[in-house]
Amino acid sequence: MTDDYDVPADAETYECRYCGRPFAREEWLALHRGLDHPAQLDDDEVAAFRAAHEAEESALGNFRLRALGALVVIYFCLLMIYALV
Repeated sequence: MTDDYDVPADAETYECRYCGRPFAREEWLALHRGLDHPAQLDDDEVAAFRAAHEAEESALGNFRLRALGALVVIYFCLLMIYALV
C-alpha cells in the first residue's frame, strides 16, 4: 500500500526512515516509530519514544481535567438557570 502525503514544499518535516511518512513535529515522529516500528528501534529512539509518550500522557491528563471542570461549570450554570426560570 502506497500512501501519498500532501506536504507543502516549504514545510519542515521529519520523515520516518522505516516507512517514509512525514511528520510536522519530531515528537510525533518518535511516537509513530514507537507505535508502528517498535522492533526496529535503537536505544536512543526508544528513549525518545518514552519521553514523547510521557509528555503526551501528561498533556492528555491536563486536557481531561480541564474538560471535566468545564462540564461541571456548565452543568451547575444550567442547573442555576433552570432553578431561577
